[in-house]
Amino acid sequence: MKKHTLAIVGCGKLAHIIVDAFNQDMLDCYELVATYSRTKQKAIDIAEKANGANCKACDSMEELLDIKPNYIVETASPASLREFAILALKNGSSIVTLSIGALADKSFYEEVQKVAKENNTRVHLASGAIGGFDVLRTVALMGNCTATFDTEKGPNSLKNTAVYDEMLQTDRRQVFNGDAVEAIELFPTRVNVAVAAALASVGPQEMKVSMTSTPGFIGDDHRIEIRNDQVHAVIDVYSSTAQIAGWSVVNTLRNITSPIAF
Repeated sequence: MKKHTLAIVGCGKLAHIIVDAFNQDMLDCYELVATYSRTKQKAIDIAEKANGANCKACDSMEELLDIKPNYIVETASPASLREFAILALKNGSSIVTLSIGALADKSFYEEVQKVAKENNTRVHLASGAIGGFDVLRTVALMGNCTATFDTEKGPNSLKNTAVYDEMLQTDRRQVFNGDAVEAIELFPTRVNVAVAAALASVGPQEMKVSMTSTPGFIGDDHRIEIRNDQVHAVIDVYSSTAQIAGWSVVNTLRNITSPIAF
């Protein structure tokens, strides 16, 4: 059986989960051929971790694209996705991404869609720390729907953002209320899931997003609510760590090649 060639961009903790699955033969339809990270040693670590793989740790994104992998898994950042997505799609590589926040930019979204269609490539949006894309898309297709996305986080996860202050360590407070476009602008790496839910339903400008900081709270609790005249659905996912995001990429890769897709 000919295997699909696979590359990984962004070689942090989530990339290690993907390679763990590769080593456990959970991704046996793929051959890991390349890695890239802005920190070269991280790319080397991931390449060396893959059992039996002839995998190259690339010095640049251009070097990785020259290998022409069938699929590129991106676990880096929305900024990274914006940098390489169009070139990759034109180059014949499909993308599996967690940095869905980049697609809140309507012009970028439309360009990605156009280029992928012209080059017979695809962008697969991994579910990350949420789920229920099937329900969200189904209700949205029925029409006349509204949707909200509410997130609860601990204050430490908001450090180095514009909303953080020391009072959050003792006071529970709503730190954001707006739409998904405004949310991803304020929190570039923290609300990709809100944009994902928005793209699956009412769109980033129509998805109402709130974020609440709770002292001592560990992990993330994401609650999505969508309703129309006939359906009211609630998807509420709590995760104590980010590992679910890495495993959602594994699930997406398996779904791509499975004879029975969920």
